[in-house]
Amino acid sequence: MNEQEAIQQETYDIMEVCLLAGRIMIQSGAETYRVEDTMTRIAYAYGARESHCYVTPTGIIFSIESSEPTKTKLIRISERTIDLRKVTRANSISRQITAGELSLEQAYRAFKTLQGQNETYSLGAQVVAAAISSGCFMIMFRGSWIDFIPAVFVGGLGFIAYIYFQRILEVKFFSEFLGSFVIGLASFGLVSIGLGDQIDKIIIGSVMPLVPGLLLTNAVRDLMAGHLVSGISKGAEAFLTAFAIGAGIAVVLSFFV
Repeated sequence: MNEQEAIQQETYDIMEVCLLAGRIMIQSGAETYRVEDTMTRIAYAYGARESHCYVTPTGIIFSIESSEPTKTKLIRISERTIDLRKVTRANSISRQITAGELSLEQAYRAFKTLQGQNETYSLGAQVVAAAISSGCFMIMFRGSWIDFIPAVFVGGLGFIAYIYFQRILEVKFFSEFLGSFVIGLASFGLVSIGLGDQIDKIIIGSVMPLVPGLLLTNAVRDLMAGHLVSGISKGAEAFLTAFAIGAGIAVVLSFFV
């Protein structure tokens, strides 16, 4: 391999590391401006002084300018979740890179290892957290302690339904709609048999684990940072999620209350 081919190969390797870091971060719920800044800093740390990246929730375009024609690569992002621990670790690896502590190969292995890790909490832990938080939100919205246990039960049941339908349905809208529908139906059932008092407070507390809080926050932060496409698209996704939750509850209230 001559010198020109070695430089070209190093450029491709830098792009692979940057794109891998960007993929991990955007799939784990990071803000668009944070992803772009991290990719640019990694490229600069490895000697790519002229790099450009364009990040959206569904794709990443990255290019590095050199003496040869500009190298550009596009990757598609089809799955997104919330895993802020991965975002934190990806940031930690990028800081090690900018500090000169990791070679190109070591950085790639570190990001590849991070990508393969699944550190999300177990389904049982998620359900318990959703259930307890539902009861606490119900109290926070000035509900009575009589409804605490019903809210805990309904919140956990609704979250289980949401996870279940999310696994069998390809459209996220329907899983959110059906999850909120189960919440409304269970709340109405408990109040009807005398195990609950205020159906509105139970419903409000129970749907809170489904509310897209991080998505709304990222949408606003991206808009403030000037990333209009990403901000508007995330805001639209959050709006559809809120509409699905509201529609599921509205169906129950329309037919049963």
